[in-house]
Amino acid sequence: MDRDLLSHLPIIICVARHRSFAAAATELGMSPSAVSHAVRSVEDRLGTPLFARTTRSVSLTEAGTRFIAGVEPALVDIGKAIEGLSAERGKVTGLLRIDAPSAAVFDMAMMPILTRLARQHPRLTVEVRTGQFSVDIVAQGFDAGIRIRRAIQQDMITTRLRGSFKTILVASRDYLDARGTPNSIADLHQHNCIGLRWVVSGAIFDWELIDGKKPITFKTSGTALVTDVTEAGVGIAYIHEPLARGYIREGSLKWLLPQTAVEHDGLFLYYPRRASLAPKLRAFIDVAKKTLKSLE
Repeated sequence: MDRDLLSHLPIIICVARHRSFAAAATELGMSPSAVSHAVRSVEDRLGTPLFARTTRSVSLTEAGTRFIAGVEPALVDIGKAIEGLSAERGKVTGLLRIDAPSAAVFDMAMMPILTRLARQHPRLTVEVRTGQFSVDIVAQGFDAGIRIRRAIQQDMITTRLRGSFKTILVASRDYLDARGTPNSIADLHQHNCIGLRWVVSGAIFDWELIDGKKPITFKTSGTALVTDVTEAGVGIAYIHEPLARGYIREGSLKWLLPQTAVEHDGLFLYYPRRASLAPKLRAFIDVAKKTLKSLE
């Protein structure tokens, strides 16, 4: 076994997952030049290029695709074996990678869990990547993801992270004093409704509202394309109620058209069935369940 080659394999896997030397370097805590050197070293020893590089993109060659398919499962199994032995000694270690839809949702679901997790398992590192779109968590190398239930594939296992909540419309008192308060969904067309653009497709996200007892979608046409409670001063924002609760309580924001709010049955951690066998994910799930119970 070529020990130098073996030590560079995690770097090769990381570059293949991100299709980027810079992104791999950030994840691994290395410089891009060190990552590039490691890749070249492996390619030289194998006698074939694993990646096709241009100034704008990195992709796997045919040989690289075959190589990754062969070595990645083995590295995953080695990592699980090491984590399993550590767990038997009562120490949960390793890196747990979780994908969440946004930093706001992460704050809403994860902060109480991570606080308790750090106390119970100080050698476990949790990395959370936030983005405004769903990803294939298996293909992207994540151990788990966080979503509302209806956005999760049916073949995934789920664990509740927090209870039900509503997505609501809010605006600042100053905005309402200047523009008036809408009394119906139809009135929203006369207001600056803050929108959200999906990162991948570029499409504008439609608000989901309740009109009477019927769910509808409302197309926004405001001057801002962000969804954040801090932006409620420039228009009407669409936001998860727990994130706005403190602002509403202190009076800086007002909850508009409460009868239109859509209720979700909670936020859920989701993961493939076999991933639940990993000690690091079992430890996270156990802490998540205890945290949720303590908050009920």
